[in-house]
Amino acid sequence: MSSTEPTELRHTALDALHRSLGATMTDFAGWDMPLRYGSERDEHLAVRTKAGLFDLSHMGEITVTGPQAAALLNHALVGNIASVGVGRARYTMICQADGGILDDLIVYRLAETEYMVVANASNAQVVLDALTKRAEGFDAEVRDDRDAYALIAVQGPESPGILKSLTDADLDGLKYYAGLPGTVAGVPALIARTGYTGEDGFELFVKPEHAVQLWQALTEAGEGVGLVPCGLSCRDTLRLEAGMPLYGHELTTALTPFDAGLGRVVKFEKEGDFVGREALAEAASRAEQNPPRVLVGLIAEGRRVPRAGYPVVAGGAVIGEVTSGAPSPTLGKPIAIAYVDAAHAAPGTEGVGVDIRGSHEPYQVVALPFYKRQK
Repeated sequence: MSSTEPTELRHTALDALHRSLGATMTDFAGWDMPLRYGSERDEHLAVRTKAGLFDLSHMGEITVTGPQAAALLNHALVGNIASVGVGRARYTMICQADGGILDDLIVYRLAETEYMVVANASNAQVVLDALTKRAEGFDAEVRDDRDAYALIAVQGPESPGILKSLTDADLDGLKYYAGLPGTVAGVPALIARTGYTGEDGFELFVKPEHAVQLWQALTEAGEGVGLVPCGLSCRDTLRLEAGMPLYGHELTTALTPFDAGLGRVVKFEKEGDFVGREALAEAASRAEQNPPRVLVGLIAEGRRVPRAGYPVVAGGAVIGEVTSGAPSPTLGKPIAIAYVDAAHAAPGTEGVGVDIRGSHEPYQVVALPFYKRQK
């Protein structure tokens, strides 16, 4: 095969099902994934008001096991992973030695000496390679389990009721960022109360051969309460409204967690050294003395939609850059997340706009998130 030929796209276990539902498919990080099934606005609003069903099987699962699994992850990642209780999960990051963010991750502690690291699809190989390299000298094994799991998410206010009808697992006792093994619709699953939508919801890790059975059971269980299949397009607008960062947009190797306003994930007080510690300590003190650009929300006064890379302007000068932008179905107007100079970052700052193809469109600066669900 010559190097000019496109590489084959990977397909999830639900591929044929998506096509039978009429999904518009797209190449996402080398996977052929559903972008939308019908209207992305309707899919978005279903998750906000009822429930949505997502195939997230492109995410990268990496299992870390062994007597020194906790010590390895404390060394390799910026968080205190040893302090995560069995059955709990932690949002964290993996950084380069210079403090740049390689990826943001969720780490589940499945047992005393067993963890599952879930990486973004686009970074799964990079994270796997970094963990494997960083594991040298530790009594721990790093295993690529991307092909061992399919991942189905059910998100939205109706999701607990839908899932309860299919499992005996104690969902009421399952806290946010916790996971427990159980059976859903007769299928063994890791049931996690996590998500990327700003709503209550669950992520179900199952064997690929069980994915179709589980998807169909969830679809039937949700029929009466408005559950709809959802593509990656509405997943992006949902996370945008919830102010959640997306790797490659708000997070990159050019930024440290402190630049992204997520310095809280870095735990200097944990035992032992960790990759990037020195650079991150310097970034932390820089952020305190002379804050760099700050991540803010922008709400349009007009109808034009800002896109990643568009300049943010004030008084004729460029003061920042849009990292994500889209029409917000919940707010009914275009929104954006942007890095702006600290002097212009306070909510309500006057005179801020976005340069949309040469036209300076007025935008209101707001604190993130744009949307917070009512508990």
